[in-house]
Amino acid sequence: MNFEEYQKAAHKTSQCPKIGEEYIYPVLGLCGEAGELANKVKKIFRDDGYVLTDARKGEIKKELGDILWYVAEISTKLGLEMDNIASSNIEKLTSRLARGTITGDGDTR
Repeated sequence: MNFEEYQKAAHKTSQCPKIGEEYIYPVLGLCGEAGELANKVKKIFRDDGYVLTDARKGEIKKELGDILWYVAEISTKLGLEMDNIASSNIEKLTSRLARGTITGDGDTR
């Protein structure tokens, strides 16, 4: 499955309520899912003795899937294509790597 297929399939499952602009609800959902991912990683240290277990990895995979869904829905609501987002991001990172600015701060490095 490619990003275009995923984005279309994900949108078919969307039941986002309209809160102001259509992208607001999925942006808030993305923030929540990122927090859930961080919580799963935190539990590796608190509960799993600093070992990434297969069970924890499975939980992390599910959270990453939820994050991907929200990214797809935000993209759809904004009329953006995930394939284009992905390729633009790789172009940006490749340019930073070539210029020695992959580390540091700022969007315009």
